Amino acid sequence: MKKVLVAMSGGVDSSVAALIMKKAGYEVIGAFMKNWSDTKNDMGECTWRGERRVAIKIAAMLGIPLVTLDFEKEYKSQVVSEMFKLYSKGITPNPDIDCNDKIKFPLLLKAAEKLKCDYLVTGHYVRNKNGKLYRGKDETKDQSYFLYRIKQKELEKTIFPIGDYTKIQIRDMAKKNNFPNYDKKGTVGICFIGKLNLKKFLQKKIKAKKGKILDPKGNRIGEHDGIYYYTIGQRIGPRYGIEIIKKNEKRQSKWYVARKDAKKNIIVAAPEGHKLNFRKQLYLTNLHWIGKKPKDNSKIHARIRHVGELLPCKINFGLKTKITLGKGITGVSEGQACVLYSGKECIGGGVIGF
Repeated sequence: MKKVLVAMSGGVDSSVAALIMKKAGYEVIGAFMKNWSDTKNDMGECTWRGERRVAIKIAAMLGIPLVTLDFEKEYKSQVVSEMFKLYSKGITPNPDIDCNDKIKFPLLLKAAEKLKCDYLVTGHYVRNKNGKLYRGKDETKDQSYFLYRIKQKELEKTIFPIGDYTKIQIRDMAKKNNFPNYDKKGTVGICFIGKLNLKKFLQKKIKAKKGKILDPKGNRIGEHDGIYYYTIGQRIGPRYGIEIIKKNEKRQSKWYVARKDAKKNIIVAAPEGHKLNFRKQLYLTNLHWIGKKPKDNSKIHARIRHVGELLPCKINFGLKTKITLGKGITGVSEGQACVLYSGKECIGGGVIGF
């Protein structure tokens, strides 16, 4: 009998993943990860004790053991510290991708090996076929965006049992098996930290530094309290704590962060629809390919945010890797991931730079 280690968070997806593996005849061990426990002073709403109690209850219902793995030290040093470091440079990182890449998969696979398990199992909405990563059946819940850095050897040792189901089907399975979390809301916010006020979270480590807000022509139209707290595409104005001075402007416009200059401590804002808000060409760094690297000038698809639009694009390799999109899009931030697809297959991606 094959043995598997199932990452169980207390949520419905991982609980049903354990159920599917149990019914399929595997010997199942559940694993709960404790990665964050600091809930004081606006440091997140993580309630790991409550989540662990749910995971324990589900494991008992399934008749499987549950181990608790403490990765908090690694998570703080490799994910949270790196997040603060990048934000302080005016870059917007994606800690959920870092978590999967640096914590979840490498450390859980080590734990699986130690427990003599043949495979690691997670509740991600993706599919793993012949060593290739595919989007989940439920496109509205697909999580391949967060897993584009997964390595071939990790894929070979990982099973994603819920990738062929929709979220509605998963909740129905949980309900039929009397799981108490069948209608539990999905997690929001930063991986393992939870929902938080990001600005207050960053202010714990990064001091406010006032600077100018300029319009596309270089005129001063306001003042910000730190470029680190604002992302490209974010709306600004009185409702968002920033007063925009509109000279000779008759109508009320929606203004957005269009550019950030960390060295000069300047934000350039532009009104809705302005060309400065749109980008058609992206440059990628820290490229990772799950399998084969695509050919130069290949026509593929790109996604710049979780379950965002799949955008037709062309990739070119040179001194810099360039992605040319079929149309200009808003909200393109340095430090965010651009994940690439060939059909339904996630082939890899990179970090957006300028």
